[in-house]
Amino acid sequence: MNVSVTWYGHSNFRVSCGGVSVLIDPFFTHNPSCPVTWNAAGRPDLVLVTHDHGDHVGDAVAICKAGGATCGCVVGTAERLIDAGLPQSCVPGGIGFNVGGSIEVKGIRVTMTQAFHSSESAVPVGYVVTMPGGFTFYHAGDTGIFSSMELIGSLYPLDLALLPVGGFFTMDGLQAAHAARLLKPKAVIPMHWGTFPVLSQDASAFTAHLASVAPGVRPVVMKPGETVEC
Repeated sequence: MNVSVTWYGHSNFRVSCGGVSVLIDPFFTHNPSCPVTWNAAGRPDLVLVTHDHGDHVGDAVAICKAGGATCGCVVGTAERLIDAGLPQSCVPGGIGFNVGGSIEVKGIRVTMTQAFHSSESAVPVGYVVTMPGGFTFYHAGDTGIFSSMELIGSLYPLDLALLPVGGFFTMDGLQAAHAARLLKPKAVIPMHWGTFPVLSQDASAFTAHLASVAPGVRPVVMKPGETVEC
């Protein structure tokens, strides 16, 4: 079953398979690297929010209100989004779920993982997502490197990892390359670079370090708005 991955810049991805899709960190409005509006991106079945910063929550409330998508997020951040207008019926359990917990929406299975960062509400998280047909990917959210990434890769053999590489707020290229070494995905897409001046403006440092420390992992460097088939 074919899987398509579209990067809208920053940490904003759509992953589609078998007629269903998940949108992660839907930062469209005010995203200087995003080439489309959230309306033009289509309606997802599931929206995942990694943490409560504006460049990651993005347009999640508007998207879920417009199309009725389920909004997966951690307890506490869910409450904040409900207060911002997200229908409670869109939230798993009405309150969100938590690190180590899993949900399933239209054949998309999601397990929430830890992340190391900050958040305006609750805690930052990442997600391991298995699409219909078995394709499994990890969206790290905003995070520094942590040794338990090796355990994540052991528990959930990964076809793809989406890793921040921009530095300043998250891992830089060297740390992200070592994260890939721990996770052992088949391929990795670098994200969270180029959006703002304080971030690395390309992924070249990451790909250079990856070739050295994790040569078995294939880098896939995308442009905002680009789609790749996996």
